[in-house]
Order: sequence, then C-alpha cells, then structure tokens
Amino acid sequence: MTALSETPLTDQTQIVATSELVASELAGEVVILSLKSGLYYGLNEVGSCIWNLIQQPISVAEIRQALLSQYEVEFDQCDRDLKALLSDLSHAGLVEIR
Repeated sequence: MTALSETPLTDQTQIVATSELVASELAGEVVILSLKSGLYYGLNEVGSCIWNLIQQPISVAEIRQALLSQYEVEFDQCDRDLKALLSDLSHAGLVEIR
C-alpha cells in the first residue's frame, strides 16, 4: 500500500478499500472497524456512497463523476471534498492507493 502523502492524487489514481477491515451499513451510513488498529470510523451518506464505489479499484475521476451525477455539487467543491476524504481514509489505513 502506498501512503497518500507520497503519492499525489490524480484523476487516474486508483483507489480500493483494504481487506483488513469490517464494514456495515446502518441507516444509510457506513461504520468501519479497522482490524489493524481496532478503531471505528463512520461515514455519512455521501461518504457511504464513496465507500461502496471503492470496494473494487476505481479511479478518482470515476468516483467524482459518480458523485457529480448523483448530488448537486460544484465540480471544484466535489473534487476538494473527495480528495480530502480519500486522504483521511488513506491516513487511517482504510484504502490502498494504486
């Protein structure tokens, strides 16, 4: 797994959830348990949408396009928020950057 701080996110960057966790959907949100750290993480509705998309390798551009087609959000805001979430997920060890 590559640390996000070492690899800047581009539209072609592939993201996938790691296998060292357990996730469950509760009332439209996702709760994730990192088996490595023992910590729980929660994602809201939009975060849950992203989480569902990254169960298979997918590019940043594909994730952003899915969000833009599903939610009313400006491109730049979507891009910033998406990259911030992916950065947080990477730092928590919940995703792999390929």
